Amino acid sequence: MRKSKKERQVLLQETIASTPFITDEELAEKFQVSIQTIRLDRLELSIPELRERIKHVAEKKLDDEVKSLPIDEVIGEIIDLQLDESAISILEINKEHVFSRNQIARGHHLFAQANSLAVAVINDELALTAKANIRFTRQVKETERVVAKARVEQTDSDKRRTTVEVNSYVGSELVFSGVFDMYRSNPTQR
Repeated sequence: MRKSKKERQVLLQETIASTPFITDEELAEKFQVSIQTIRLDRLELSIPELRERIKHVAEKKLDDEVKSLPIDEVIGEIIDLQLDESAISILEINKEHVFSRNQIARGHHLFAQANSLAVAVINDELALTAKANIRFTRQVKETERVVAKARVEQTDSDKRRTTVEVNSYVGSELVFSGVFDMYRSNPTQR
């Protein structure tokens, strides 16, 4: 049963507030209306499009600065960062990321997103990948959005090593996982 415009707009606001990275296509499917209807609703409600919402959340949440590499060297867009704890980045898979023959993302882009996020989460001037154990669990296609989530698992301050687990998703489906053994120049006080 379809909702009235007013009911739909209230639910639209709630949905975007709880999941700011939801696309217009996903919203249209959820509310069983056209993408144009979603866009018009967003315009009426002064809700920005996805890219603007991502930038807004990133500016709001990036209180900590990436220390281990310049922010523009992170593959994907960091939207959340808690140094030595966790981080999240988003990578939109575009034409330049895929094989022209089949529009499947080249694996090195998914690896680079995860690896650069594992470096970025380290609260140190220097962080290098010493070892990585990775697994690709499904192909990623052009136009899909990959959300990588990094979590610091443990830090061995004597050996100057930190273990970071990164899981990457398209929607709720796991597409890549990796455990990164990171070398850091200064032992932490954790």
